[in-house]
Amino acid sequence: MFDRLRCAVVTLMLAWTVALPALAAGDEKRPVPLIFDTDIGNDVDDALALGMIHALQSRGECELLAVTITKDHPLAAPFADAVNTFYGRGEIPIGVCRSGKTPEPGRFTQLAKQKDGERLRYPHDLLSGDDAPDAVSVLRETLAAADDHSVVIAQVGFSTNLANLLKSKPDDVSPLDGAALVKQKVRLLSLMAGAFPKPAEAVGRLKDHKGYNIIKDIPSAQTVAHHWPTPLLWSGYEIGISLPYPHQSIQQDYGYVPHHPLSEAYVAFLPPPHNRPTWDLTSVLQVVRPNRDYFGISQPGSVAVADDGSTQFTPSPDGRHRYLTLTEDQKLRVIETLVLLSSEPPQR
Repeated sequence: MFDRLRCAVVTLMLAWTVALPALAAGDEKRPVPLIFDTDIGNDVDDALALGMIHALQSRGECELLAVTITKDHPLAAPFADAVNTFYGRGEIPIGVCRSGKTPEPGRFTQLAKQKDGERLRYPHDLLSGDDAPDAVSVLRETLAAADDHSVVIAQVGFSTNLANLLKSKPDDVSPLDGAALVKQKVRLLSLMAGAFPKPAEAVGRLKDHKGYNIIKDIPSAQTVAHHWPTPLLWSGYEIGISLPYPHQSIQQDYGYVPHHPLSEAYVAFLPPPHNRPTWDLTSVLQVVRPNRDYFGISQPGSVAVADDGSTQFTPSPDGRHRYLTLTEDQKLRVIETLVLLSSEPPQR
């Protein structure tokens, strides 16, 4: 399969013409201002997505404004800082929540304190999430400094931080409350959450699927789904699981340095041979490169989050919500793109 991926020709496709204007970047020559909201440490696709963001930034396609974290463990933020520093961007603000959500250690975040002799294997400044600022403070400061209707948020963890942002009050950073600040500054929210199969496919694992990113904080997911004031684009369970990351890439493409935080995180999470779904990567790829025909986009509507964590999409001409779709013809091209971007060496 990997040989097929390597041989696939990555070609530019016709511009996507059915998306809402707010879901397109407009001028792809301008970097997309991006906030990455993640539960990094619970699954390794968050780490791969963060590395991909840095590759896209090095290409001039996005600018990572901040990372906010919804996994409440003290090594989650240091690991994110270690990855940012590895790519030469250790100054990027990192905020954390103190919600008690998934407080258990991650399988790979201990790499943030791994030492070779007396030195950290992956140098970084933030040594504990206990020393990081609150995520809502980081979000408010970042949004207040941004141009109006410019920021894209990729939420690939729980909705805790963004729900708290909506509920935040005016402060010294901005005279606007959270909902008004989001409405003024954010262009699009991209969420890795839920499941949106066609009715004929609503069987097995996709029927009434209760996504991990939702069930860990259902009230916050309901708040964001119902009250978020900008367009929302959902990447459901069925997308990422259809795009497995080839383990051969982990074994072959990261050897340009003796130690790489992404490949070592992948092995620590679950050693190869293991092709991990690329759930979180899909939410990032679409919003940074919206006009490449990597995915299809549903008709507009609204997504409701039920009390059990399942999601239901209802079409509506004036709805703010859409979700990604994927064809067989798109799969190989998307996987190849995700591999090439995730494994791209840093440009220091």
